[in-house]
Amino acid sequence: MECNLMGTVTDDPRLRNREQVFLDRHEAGRRLGEFVKGLIGLRRPVVAAIPAGGVPVGIGVARETGAPLVISVVRKIAIPWNPEAGFGAIGWDEQVCMNDEMLPYLHLTDREIDAAIEKTLGNVRERVRKFGGEPAGSLFAGGAVLLTDDGLASGYTMMAAIRATRRMRPAEVIVAVPTASDSAVRKIAPLCDRIVCLNIRSGSSFAVASAYREWHDLTDEEVYSLLSGARMEGLIPDKY
Repeated sequence: MECNLMGTVTDDPRLRNREQVFLDRHEAGRRLGEFVKGLIGLRRPVVAAIPAGGVPVGIGVARETGAPLVISVVRKIAIPWNPEAGFGAIGWDEQVCMNDEMLPYLHLTDREIDAAIEKTLGNVRERVRKFGGEPAGSLFAGGAVLLTDDGLASGYTMMAAIRATRRMRPAEVIVAVPTASDSAVRKIAPLCDRIVCLNIRSGSSFAVASAYREWHDLTDEEVYSLLSGARMEGLIPDKY
């Protein structure tokens, strides 16, 4: 699939508009990593996984590609009455990325917006402390950064990750995810150099979880365990 925007979008045509195409995030990461290996000309690739759901996916991509793994903390700014949905996101650089299209429909007061942003900032800082700090600029500069998550719904979390990554001057920013909505892909494409997504789905309704036969929200303890295993496996650089 070629997108007529800035970035090039590569998907698997056999998986378009299909649901339950992956067993779980681990299988999705392995299959995505195999797919990414086919990309030509990746210069000093680094896999940057967005916790929580992007960690098992990122581990799979790192294993298949042989690229080092780092953690890129990004959190959505939750809607006060619906914490599962967000009206923006904040990356590890603490820059706010707002969904300006959605915000007018939420009728939030300035105080409510500021409170949600402050709460998210606190969560970002805590996760940076817990999961190993922000990515080292020396790892990103001049190379290809593969930003991974378990999927793209609205795309605003990934937008914040891309903007934070761009500030570290990589040669190329590649978004690599197992599944995404067509609308999120079109929103993200102008901001990155390439998108690699196995399963792109269109339609008025989209849920990342629908791409997986087994799905649950990962706890911090599960993320710790996965990262500990990745360190023992040598996927995470010693100095990171």
